[in-house]
Amino acid sequence: MISELNQRSREIFRQIVEAYVQTGEPVGSRTLSRRLSVQLSPATIRNVMADLEELGLLMAPHTSAGRVPTEAGLRLFVNGLLQVGDLTDREREDIEASCATRGRSLPEVLEEATNLLSGLSSCAGLVVAPKTDRPLKHIEFVSLSPGRALVVMVTEDGLVENRVVDVAQGLPPSALRMASNYLNAKVVGKTLAEARAIIQREMEEQKTQLDALTQKVVETGLATWSGTRGTAGYLIVRGQAKLLEDVTAISDLERIRTLFEALETREHMVRLLDATGRGEGVQIFIGAENEMFRHAGCSMIVSPYGNGRDQVVGAIGVIGPTRINYARIIPMVDYTAKVIGRLMG
Repeated sequence: MISELNQRSREIFRQIVEAYVQTGEPVGSRTLSRRLSVQLSPATIRNVMADLEELGLLMAPHTSAGRVPTEAGLRLFVNGLLQVGDLTDREREDIEASCATRGRSLPEVLEEATNLLSGLSSCAGLVVAPKTDRPLKHIEFVSLSPGRALVVMVTEDGLVENRVVDVAQGLPPSALRMASNYLNAKVVGKTLAEARAIIQREMEEQKTQLDALTQKVVETGLATWSGTRGTAGYLIVRGQAKLLEDVTAISDLERIRTLFEALETREHMVRLLDATGRGEGVQIFIGAENEMFRHAGCSMIVSPYGNGRDQVVGAIGVIGPTRINYARIIPMVDYTAKVIGRLMG
C-alpha cells in the first residue's frame, strides 16, 4: 500500500504516527501544520487525512477532528516508513553489563536482562529461557545450610542452572558427594529426560548401592529438574506494572487487565515466543495480528537468540501499548538478543 501514497501523503501519515507515539493523543490538522517541513493549508491536510482514513490507515477515536493510526496503519509505518534509531554507548554498556555472567546462572542473567529491557523501554520485558532438555555434562549437589542443598546442572554447551532443594536435616557431606558421583556417571551426554529414565529404572530395580539418604537426595534432585521448567522452556516476565503507566481511560485499564490474564497463560506465551525461532531477526506483532493481543491493544517486539551452534534456544522482547516507540525499542531488543547469543556461544 505504501506505493499507493504520494510523497505528501506519506509525510503527513508519518508525522501523524510519530506524534501519536509521542503523546498518545489524536493528532489534528493544526498540530500537523506545525510539524510539517512544508507549508500546507489546514484544509489540504484534512483532505489528506480523510483519504488516509478511507484507506484504513487512520481512524477517529471519537468526534474530535484528530486522528490516530489503526493497527494496519502502524504495520504500514513499521514496514515502510520507520527509521530505526541507534543505541547510545551508555545503553550498549548497560545491556552488556546486565548480560555479563560474573558467576551467575543463565536464568539470573536473563532475569536481569529482562528487567533492564523493561526499564529502558518502559514496557513489560519478557524472555523464554532455553529448554533444559539438552545433553548434560555435569550435576553436583552442594551443601548450603542444614536441610538445604544447591543443585548445579551444566549442559554440554555450557548452560548453567542452579536450584535450591530441601534435604534431610543432618545429611552428611558424603551423601551429597555420593549423589553427585552417581548422577555424573549416568548423565554425561544424555538429556535430562534420558538420564532420569535410566536412574529411575535402576532405583526401581534396586540396582544401586546408594544408602537411603543418598537415594533421597538423588530423587529430590530429579524431581526438581522435572518441575515447571520443562522441555518447552519457561517464561520470565518483568515490569508488568509499566503497562499501567500509560493507561488513560477505564477502557484502557480493561484491555490491560485482559493482557495480564493472557500473560498468566504462560504455556501460550512460550509457544508464541518459540515460534519466533522460525523467523530471522526482530519480529513485531501489532494488536490483533496475534490472537493473544486481539483485545489488549498491545504490541510485542521480540527477537530469538541462539547458541554457538546457530540453534535458536530462546527469545527475548517487550510488550507494550501499540503506540510504543518502535524506532527506539527495536534496536534495544535486537542488541540484547545478540549479546545473549554471544553469551550462549
